Amino acid sequence: MTPTDVDVCLRACAAHSTKLVAGLDRRRTALAEALRHLLAVHAAAQPAASAAASSIPLMRRGGKAGAASAAALADELLDPLLAVGNKALDCGYEDELKLAVLIGDTVLTQRKGSRAGWRLRARTLEAMGAETAAIEAYERYLSFTEDDGFGVAAKVVGLRLGGERQDELLRELERAHPGAAEFAARPVTESWAEGLDLRARGDWERAEPRLVGALLAQERSGAPVTEIQDTTSQYLELAMEEAGSDPGAVAGLTRLVALYAEQRRSRMRGPVEDPTFGGVEWTTVGEFRNRIAGRSICLIANSQRVGSSSMGAEIDGYDLVVRFNSYRIDPAATGRRTDIHATIHKHGFNWDQKVHTRLVFGGVSGDWKHSLRNRLVPGAQQYLGDESLRWPLRDIGRVGADVWPAIPTTGFNMLWLLDHLDVSSRLDLIGFDFYESGAYRLPGAMRMPITSVHEYTSEKAWVMDRARSATDMRIRLR
Repeated sequence: MTPTDVDVCLRACAAHSTKLVAGLDRRRTALAEALRHLLAVHAAAQPAASAAASSIPLMRRGGKAGAASAAALADELLDPLLAVGNKALDCGYEDELKLAVLIGDTVLTQRKGSRAGWRLRARTLEAMGAETAAIEAYERYLSFTEDDGFGVAAKVVGLRLGGERQDELLRELERAHPGAAEFAARPVTESWAEGLDLRARGDWERAEPRLVGALLAQERSGAPVTEIQDTTSQYLELAMEEAGSDPGAVAGLTRLVALYAEQRRSRMRGPVEDPTFGGVEWTTVGEFRNRIAGRSICLIANSQRVGSSSMGAEIDGYDLVVRFNSYRIDPAATGRRTDIHATIHKHGFNWDQKVHTRLVFGGVSGDWKHSLRNRLVPGAQQYLGDESLRWPLRDIGRVGADVWPAIPTTGFNMLWLLDHLDVSSRLDLIGFDFYESGAYRLPGAMRMPITSVHEYTSEKAWVMDRARSATDMRIRLR
């Protein structure tokens, strides 16, 4: 980690903001919005006398951050700064990854025990292929958390396992091609270019040692894991093309391809005991409707109002109990049962808790599928919502951003779905005060900020417009 002043980081953010232009890249558009929000928060936090100097000229100001900057980061700027870092990481481009590293270093300079800071640093280093440093950062994150809702421990195991399989693959290539040692001592691009040229001229016998040598040279020079993976993939593709229908050559490559696939898979999701997820059954929106028809349902908020209540027995008396994301169980207050777990795809809190049905919500199909592959716990659910249940308000209701601009919360997506299906004999919301009393979640999730991307006021208005009765603890819709 490189110690970084807040002012240095803010100048970099301001400079990056001016470089982003409107386009079709939704990730960069999201980053631009996060940067604008960060700079607006920073400008608003400055004393009135320095307001003019804290806008665009921020990019031209020098000097080190003083106590005021540190205080601003600790209070107003921390969450917006982390949001920019995560949006930059989502972009995946070199410039944005450098910005994410800078932000992670800035946060950790000010708060050495920041879980969010260590996780941002680890994810960014992993994306850049700096695997050893990424593992160290992930382990620092784990040292500061009790609930591993993001599956970091499995990620670390997977990265180490992937490294072992990669090493095994390279050692097999080294043994099979002793002539590659000569080319491993030369520049990577030189050996690779010679190999491709010889292959184009039909001389695979001389080309292959050069290609393998270039791959070994990458390893010895400490090249990023991502680059080694790309080179390995290209070599295996060329080798398979040359093998053609030769059974002997294909058999020799099959082992290498299996090792390559295993190291990629392990790095993505860690070890998986049961790839079929314990025989989980997908459920469509129609099948889900039939399973809840005629049942009394209560939705339990993750609020302090629930955590300090004594409604546990009453909650367990409903036919179906729905809980959300990083819910916390205290039997006397919250009840014991969870029949339906509705969760956003971005974290894995409570995914290991056994439930009858798990509905995972996500706005982007590809990201949603990736999360299911990487976070779903074998045997922890009988039914799993399919893509027809991925984003209810938008996909089933066809309610677009022009009508509902904010991103719907997990609770609102679930509530909207149940209201839309309209088959419940009773539908009650317990403890929904839209975070007026504060959050009541698993300890590992309590430090996560209540995100500003949702519009709780609009959601509350929607609920109260449809409520048949309401008390401090219960809102009845059916």
